[in-house]
Amino acid sequence: METKSIKLKTVIISSASVIILDVMVSALFPKGIFPAIVLLGIIRMIEISLLILIVLKIEKGLSPIGLTLKAVIPGIKKGILWSVGFGLITAIAFSIMYLANIDAFKLIGSRLPKDQNDLIFYFVVGGIIGPVAEEIFFRGILYGFLRRFGAVVAILLSTAAFAVFHPVGSGIPITQIIGGILFAVSYEFEKNLFVPIVIHTSGNLSIFLLS
Repeated sequence: METKSIKLKTVIISSASVIILDVMVSALFPKGIFPAIVLLGIIRMIEISLLILIVLKIEKGLSPIGLTLKAVIPGIKKGILWSVGFGLITAIAFSIMYLANIDAFKLIGSRLPKDQNDLIFYFVVGGIIGPVAEEIFFRGILYGFLRRFGAVVAILLSTAAFAVFHPVGSGIPITQIIGGILFAVSYEFEKNLFVPIVIHTSGNLSIFLLS
């Protein structure tokens, strides 16, 4: 990540592209034509391609968002370490909540599809494809732009945007807020987008398995 390097133009065009794509898909593909999770997976893959192309065109490369070939292996290794560390902290917190007769699983529970094929797609899309698309946008692009205002501001604002993108009805998206902060902090420390991608992926898959 090259601090302060993400241009406003990149943020605007990326945001507009994602919004326009979602609106077009909703208009052209009414509910029922494709299984919802399959359609979501297709949308997210197109978004990943669009975001990468936009960054390549405007930023002249992927290094400004922490995506380079030499960053892959170190990013995966560090992402696993961050995931294990956060997993241990979460396990301790859940144990304390259990002793206090608090059902912690209500905070992270996810409603899974009953159909086996849909369940497989759910794990692939929600556990892998979705996190990649979200990390490219929220951390690579949005956080990369906001970083010029300081790390704290960038962490708070990118996390707020991430939480708004994941509404949970009338409740507070606690899991998304904690996750957003963790992803942003790991990105700030490691300067490697593969780190929050691995943490985000492992976190989502863990939640699905627990559910």
